[in-house]
Amino acid sequence: MATVARQQVIDMIEGLPSESLQELVRFIEFLRFRGGQEAKPPSDDAEAPLIAIIRRHLPPEDQRRLSALRASKEDRPLTPGERAELLAYIERVEREDAERAQALIELSRLRKVPLATLMTEFGLVLNA
Repeated sequence: MATVARQQVIDMIEGLPSESLQELVRFIEFLRFRGGQEAKPPSDDAEAPLIAIIRRHLPPEDQRRLSALRASKEDRPLTPGERAELLAYIERVEREDAERAQALIELSRLRKVPLATLMTEFGLVLNA
């Protein structure tokens, strides 16, 4: 098998359409898993808490309740208690989104990689 230079691989990746990049990331993750390697561990202790923030999401129970409140709001007026609960969830989600964005920016600086690269790595998409 011919040896492939790193630059050749980079050139091939840069030639891919952007729609194919997510599929490429999944394939590379598959190859890592198949090879018995885990995903790259944080090279620096500073990365671990940032990664935890980036991966943090509402627990399933809270996500279900938030979805139920949003659906109820479409069907009927919410009670004052439901409205307060919905607003608390919205504030929490917005706060965690802001923390996630800040953690992504900081991790991007630490790793010296473009923010878009990290967003792809973590399965996040830009809403245009």
